[in-house]
Amino acid sequence: MDRETELYTIGQLAQYAGVSARTVRFWSDRGVLPPVGRSSGGYRLYDVVAVARLELIRTLRDLGLGLDAVAALLARHVTLADVAAAHVKALDAEIRTLQVRRAVMHTVARRQSTTEEMILMAKLTRLSAKERQRIIDDFVEEAFDGAADPDATVIAGWMRELPTAVGEDLTDEQIDAWLELAELVVDRDFRQKIRAMVLSAADDPRVEFGLNIRPLVLAHAGGAVERGVSPASAEGRETLDRVVPADLPAEEATALVAWLEMVADARTERYWQLLGTLNATDAGPPAVPAYAWLLAAMRAHRCP
Repeated sequence: MDRETELYTIGQLAQYAGVSARTVRFWSDRGVLPPVGRSSGGYRLYDVVAVARLELIRTLRDLGLGLDAVAALLARHVTLADVAAAHVKALDAEIRTLQVRRAVMHTVARRQSTTEEMILMAKLTRLSAKERQRIIDDFVEEAFDGAADPDATVIAGWMRELPTAVGEDLTDEQIDAWLELAELVVDRDFRQKIRAMVLSAADDPRVEFGLNIRPLVLAHAGGAVERGVSPASAEGRETLDRVVPADLPAEEATALVAWLEMVADARTERYWQLLGTLNATDAGPPAVPAYAWLLAAMRAHRCP
């Protein structure tokens, strides 16, 4: 048997497999493609088994496996299934990283953010779930400090409710929601707004009244918003009377307007919407437009 016709040089092997000679030499130097001998001129020679081995190495490398993993597989230290499972985890982590980066850049483009804002957003996405929860907990604790009312305790619990896996297996929309939520809770004006709402709720009948009329607000004031009814119009007055009793004392009407000025705040509603996005729950239809309409109607007809 003429072995010279069955053996290949690095150049011949590279040409056969469609890779560069430099790549074959590198893989050979790393021990994953050992030669079976050398020619009289000292060149490394490879047999037909090396051809099949080279095809496998190339396939595994194209799939992204490192040479150490390839070497372990070829040495039968691990099975192909083991290598594939480990590689799936690595790919999942890489995909997650790319998704987070994409979400940050998408947010930067949408908001036309500055370099400083982009750096801050990147840092926020790298926080652990525990660190992210701490940001929300600090906000809620400050807002509800000293509030002993049972209802306030329940609301505080709702406001701090983040999924335990924030940053893991989230959609682009959820990542974007986390960035916006983190930005919102560190805003001093928003923190003061929530704190004022919490303090005003203590022994304040406006709160209970406001909650009781919520269905009426959404049905009638919300309907007026959809129809484009002006709050100051005659139809607006009729709609107002369906929500707030026409004989409501002037003092209570003034107090209700003050309360509506607090709750008709888009940022507060946005907080709940963002939590809903993060927790994959439905935050319900927007209520602020209806409350804002009611506030305008109250100012036009009851507290001019």
